[in-house]
Amino acid sequence: MGLQWVTLGDALAFAWFLAAWIGYTVYTDHTPARDRTISAAVNRRRADWLREAGRRDLRMIDTNILGNLITGVGFFASTTILVIGGLMAMMGVTSQVQDALNRLPFASAGSVSALEAKIAVLLMIFIYAFFKFGWAFRLANYCSITVGGLPPAAERDSARSAALSKAAAVLSSRSGHHFNRGLRAYFFALGAMAWLVHPGFFALITAGVVIVLYRREFTSQAVTALQELDAIITEDSAAPTPQA
Repeated sequence: MGLQWVTLGDALAFAWFLAAWIGYTVYTDHTPARDRTISAAVNRRRADWLREAGRRDLRMIDTNILGNLITGVGFFASTTILVIGGLMAMMGVTSQVQDALNRLPFASAGSVSALEAKIAVLLMIFIYAFFKFGWAFRLANYCSITVGGLPPAAERDSARSAALSKAAAVLSSRSGHHFNRGLRAYFFALGAMAWLVHPGFFALITAGVVIVLYRREFTSQAVTALQELDAIITEDSAAPTPQA
């Protein structure tokens, strides 16, 4: 298929897309800023939850939470397979898709080869998302099995109970991490879909995706609420225990 279809606008927009996605991921997951994310705050709550799970005999609430988490991940994994199938079907009718896109105002879909390449990029994004959701689903199941091995509440202070609770929290956190990566791929796929219309629109939507993700991850009301909760818990933990 060659690269004759690549215009300067396409090349710049795609380079911006990769830089935005990779840069945001590095900043959010691999710098000290990760401690200020909503994911980090929720992971602390996961550790609290699974520590408490080891302190009670009736764990129906825990199984309900685990079931809800698995259901959510499974939904996105199944949906991603349908999206991949739809994109593969689109590859077979690129001429019709090109005609439809070129009728849109300000559209610059380019040649059939260009459209096929752009659809291929979307396919790679959703395949990546599927692998993330698939692994998150497996980790959620491993967490459920680990929680099932927690000893009775009478052994809540044993080393075995603490180790199982910690392992379950790690598995749940890693499941959440990969699920979050899959969701992030969905957000950036929205930008890539705009590439089908025009490279300038592609770059603009990509910038909007980064802004939305940053706000939700670092400055949303949900993050503030969890950070305030962290502060209260830390203050209570530091308070001296009253003497009997």
